[in-house]
Amino acid sequence: MPAVRSDFITDYDPLADAWWDPRGPLAPLGWIARARAGFVPAVPADRHGSARLLDIACGGGLFAPHLAGRGYRVVGVDLSFQSLRQARAHGYDATARADMSRLPFADESFDVVTAGQCLEHVPDPYSVVAEACRVLRPGGTLIADTIADTGAARLAAITLAENLPLPGRPTPGTHDHRLFVNRERLLATARDHGVELRLHGLRPHLRDGLRYLAGRREDVRMVRTRSTGVLFLAVGRKR
Repeated sequence: MPAVRSDFITDYDPLADAWWDPRGPLAPLGWIARARAGFVPAVPADRHGSARLLDIACGGGLFAPHLAGRGYRVVGVDLSFQSLRQARAHGYDATARADMSRLPFADESFDVVTAGQCLEHVPDPYSVVAEACRVLRPGGTLIADTIADTGAARLAAITLAENLPLPGRPTPGTHDHRLFVNRERLLATARDHGVELRLHGLRPHLRDGLRYLAGRREDVRMVRTRSTGVLFLAVGRKR
């Protein structure tokens, strides 16, 4: 059996020019970023500019448009130099090249921590969750989205998504089903580190998806579903 890849995140360097291509292989990450932003809490007026949000595995900064004017100082972390350059160009206040399982920040130093579409690319996603909880202040919000370790997710995210010749198709080999995330273990890890998560299933809006495939729309809204068996979003506050 092939070894589990542990270096995929750095492979985003050759794709850096595709981050903002609405029909390129990274386009769906922008759709999910918008859904994630819907869970970011409002900043009290007296904390505008001082509240801090950490975006783990920020990539090319697709989260930035959804945070503009919301009062956060946004910090991005990634392993890809080229992606970080894109993030800075698109509005991140600061960036750092770092391993997301060993974040270079003090305990309890962020009001919000997000981890979008990255947990399914590392051998130990639970260590990343533990780190995210560590740097989150009490009362702060953790938001993560990832792919469940189910047969349905393998079918949707790999067999179909990576092989059908459609716009927005991920590069073949993007996902390794052995890295997909166990939901119960994710919940338990966060709970052990002071965060009680609630899971929300996500899927593309069907009409948007059809219009996108027909070339009549440049993005696709994500909608919540009861099922968390494929793509899901986890949200919780730290005690």
